[in-house]
Amino acid sequence: MVKWLIPDQLIDYKYAIEFMETKVQEIYNNSSDELVWLLQHPPLYTAGISAIDDEIVEELFPVHKTGRGGKYTYHGPGQRIIYLMLNLKKRNKCDIKLYIRNLSNWIISVLRHFNIFGKFKEDRIGVWVTKNGVEEKIAAFGIRLRKWVTYHGIALNVSPDLSHYKGIIPCGLKDYGITSMKKLGVEAPLPELDDILKKEFYKIF
Repeated sequence: MVKWLIPDQLIDYKYAIEFMETKVQEIYNNSSDELVWLLQHPPLYTAGISAIDDEIVEELFPVHKTGRGGKYTYHGPGQRIIYLMLNLKKRNKCDIKLYIRNLSNWIISVLRHFNIFGKFKEDRIGVWVTKNGVEEKIAAFGIRLRKWVTYHGIALNVSPDLSHYKGIIPCGLKDYGITSMKKLGVEAPLPELDDILKKEFYKIF
């Protein structure tokens, strides 16, 4: 059984990490249900295990080093952060590439409800959209697994302040931009988005 947690308030990043660490162990011990946590963070930058110092342009917000995969990214209001704590071993799907592909297909199917057509790229993890011939990232992925239980997850840009990205080289990709649902002309209230996330989740997971 998968439970859903959707707080109204902004969630402190350090608290979120501690919460996930505890929950992952509980799921592994079969003492807690799997969980999808939909939230927002205050403005901050996070550094994944592949991040290098040169990718910080200007430290506009606090920087948190984290054990997830990937490089630097931004989190802040207007993003739908999606943390997934799923037991892949229990699901008989111990395949990280398949998990990433499933995450991609999930977000792509959600965006389609809003007439946004996202794409999965083998060489650039995340979900991308093309407008006027220009590719930009709309959802960033940063995942971690412990004993085949997943945590961390996805940052989907709904309506964040995109100028906040200027302090970093997002995901280490200098040649690509960042977009959002709002930038693409789509207003997506979070309750409506969350309902679609739930609906599409069960089709894939």
